[in-house]
Amino acid sequence: MLRRLNDALPGLVLGIILYGVVIELTGVWFVEDKLRYTTGLLIGIALACGMAVNIAVVLQDAVDIYGEAHAKAKIIAKSVLRYIIVVVVFFVMMKWNLGNLFTAFIGVLGLKVSAYLQPFIHKAISKLQGRGDVSSDSENSHST
Repeated sequence: MLRRLNDALPGLVLGIILYGVVIELTGVWFVEDKLRYTTGLLIGIALACGMAVNIAVVLQDAVDIYGEAHAKAKIIAKSVLRYIIVVVVFFVMMKWNLGNLFTAFIGVLGLKVSAYLQPFIHKAISKLQGRGDVSSDSENSHST
């Protein structure tokens, strides 16, 4: 399903989840309140995955539905809405003590970390699937 939205999306979501697992396994041993640490991180990772899917949907819709003339305005509006939702979720977490706010923020940063690591994750997934036709934008741009 994720691949239908964007070819890079499955690797991006996988990277976010792997990042979350690494942060959980390394950090949970050093905190006193392990439950709040974990729930905060899970909320952050869920937000990051939701943001990644939303970005893919917005980009696809902006080009397909709105056309080039209105795409930029729609993309900016949806970006602002995404960050408002993150702030609201953080506020709800803080108000009702639902998890560690710092680890939730660290979890949301998983989107950035995964975006930077996405080319490497994509290459690894392609090798695991046995595809030798791994291509990237940088390889294609060197041929012109």
